[in-house]
Amino acid sequence: MSELKIAVVIYEPLKSDSARVYRGLKTALEFKQAGDDVVVVFDGSGVESLAAISDAAHQMNPLTVALQENILGACGFCAKSHGVAEPIETGGWPLLTENKGEASIRNLVVDGYQILNF
Repeated sequence: MSELKIAVVIYEPLKSDSARVYRGLKTALEFKQAGDDVVVVFDGSGVESLAAISDAAHQMNPLTVALQENILGACGFCAKSHGVAEPIETGGWPLLTENKGEASIRNLVVDGYQILNF
C-alpha cells in the first residue's frame, strides 16, 4: 500500500450534477485500485446521492459495491435534515456524528488524509 491517504468528500446531489458524483466515486476507485488508503464521505446535499445510489437498481450502485469498505458513511445531521437517514441506514451505511451530530472533516485531516471535494 502506498503512503497516500485520500478522503473523497461528496457534497453534490445527483439531481444537481450526477457527473460530479460519478467523478468523485471514480476518483476514489482509482486511488483504491492503485493501493492507496482512500475513504469516501457523503456530506451536505451529497447525502441524497448516497441514499439514491444505495438502491441496487441505480446505475451507480456498482460503484458503491466496489467501494463498500472505503465508504465511511454520511453526515448524520445532513441525512436527517434531508430526509434520507432511513435509506442510508437501510443501505448499510453508518451515519457519521462525531462532530456534535455531524461528520467531522477535521478528524480526517488530523488522521493525515488529503481532502478532495466533489
